[in-house]
Amino acid sequence: MKKVEDYVRSIPDFPEEGVIFRDITTVIQDAEGFQLAVNEMKALLDGVDFDIIAGAESRGFIFGSPLAYAMEKGFVLIRKKGKLPCETVSVEYDLEYGSAEIEIHKDSIQPGQKVVIVDDLMATGGTIEASIKLIESLGGVVVKVIFLMELAGLKGRKRLSGYDVASVITYEGK
Repeated sequence: MKKVEDYVRSIPDFPEEGVIFRDITTVIQDAEGFQLAVNEMKALLDGVDFDIIAGAESRGFIFGSPLAYAMEKGFVLIRKKGKLPCETVSVEYDLEYGSAEIEIHKDSIQPGQKVVIVDDLMATGGTIEASIKLIESLGGVVVKVIFLMELAGLKGRKRLSGYDVASVITYEGK
């Protein structure tokens, strides 16, 4: 039986020399690989008490939506600034080269609601750290953060210390 990592395509020297790009398109284009990925992420939530799942644009949507469906939970979109039609709250955060801003509908998280955040990849942890700030600003409680893949060499866990973080696959490098 194949493992999720068997479906991940590794592309050396992309986007620059010395980097190995971990491509999820080969996971999601294969029915068995996609089901396996969602099922493995679902297993990371065994025993976790939560109310709703949130995912950051755009690859958090890819795994968060089917996971929410499978677990009979709602799904909250965390989007780039200017993409949501109703009243929002936003947070700006630093990227490797520059900054970005994400937002969430003001009414998407209720005070005290227990939230799981889902994304495809943890690198430096910046996007998820900003997502946590958004959820907490609305009174939500982040009870777990899960990823399909983690690049341990970029030390994203350090940035998310104090939160329950889990990944299906961990790559030691960057």
